[in-house]
Amino acid sequence: MFSGLLIVLLPLVAGYLVRVRSSHLQGLINHAVNGSIYVILLLMGASLAGLDNLSSQLSRLGGSALLLFALTSACNFVALGWLSRRLAMRAGATPGVKNAPVSKFAAMKGSLSLLGIVALGVILGLLLGPIVGQVLFHGAEVLAEGVLYVLLALIGCQLRNSGMPLKQILLNRSGLAIALTLAASSLVAGLAAAPLLSLSWNEGLAMASGFGWYSLSAILIGDQLGPLMGGVAFFNDLARELLTFVLVPLVIHRHAALAIGYGGATSMDFALPVIQQHGGVAFVPVAVVSGFLLSLLSPPLILFWLSL
Repeated sequence: MFSGLLIVLLPLVAGYLVRVRSSHLQGLINHAVNGSIYVILLLMGASLAGLDNLSSQLSRLGGSALLLFALTSACNFVALGWLSRRLAMRAGATPGVKNAPVSKFAAMKGSLSLLGIVALGVILGLLLGPIVGQVLFHGAEVLAEGVLYVLLALIGCQLRNSGMPLKQILLNRSGLAIALTLAASSLVAGLAAAPLLSLSWNEGLAMASGFGWYSLSAILIGDQLGPLMGGVAFFNDLARELLTFVLVPLVIHRHAALAIGYGGATSMDFALPVIQQHGGVAFVPVAVVSGFLLSLLSPPLILFWLSL
């Protein structure tokens, strides 16, 4: 039952055991992670092009992603709103950063570029499919699986060398509480969404365990449940990040835990400048700890649920 989980977790654990002290090498690893994500999402797009009756399948993908996103957001808002009232966190206690790169276009550019890669993969699949045939789609799936193992090893190495010691994580109770609340409420949404998406309970939990890490959730889900469900996971988590950029300035002064937590795993990277500018520098360690914990939880949780 757990053989598939172990096979995929092994490169993640192996990468985590590698300590890299050279900043140059760490930069190369970061570039390799980004390159691997682009390759896999391109291949995922090509696999989507091989689905029978593509137009109706894409319509189903959009409807399923919207349903999962709506349920997940509703559960997150309720749970994180409750936590916001319990935690004594107030924005504006420390100054924000005036020149943080948080224009809407700059913030969303990275997310939209990945969406463009998937679309490019679909276009290439549609153009080359009639010429190459099923060899293209089968080869895309096999190649994507190989690149996935490399990506997991690189991500494990990234997490190990992120400069976030375990003691610092555990001592930041606000970040820990936000991460656990976001994870628990997302899993509740996954259970509720499973029958509506014609999925088993464990598959619903896996779909909800991306926590905003759309590139990785799409890859892991797509590898196990096919490109259609991989696309649903991708758009569900991508929508979370895009909404975060709009949500943070609106609610961070009254509901800090909601503003920080809703971003999920992206609170430690893409959404961090927005949180920093509107909430102040005191919120930076909370956001980093919350995002780091969710990034650490997401891959093994997805793989665990899918192995049941």
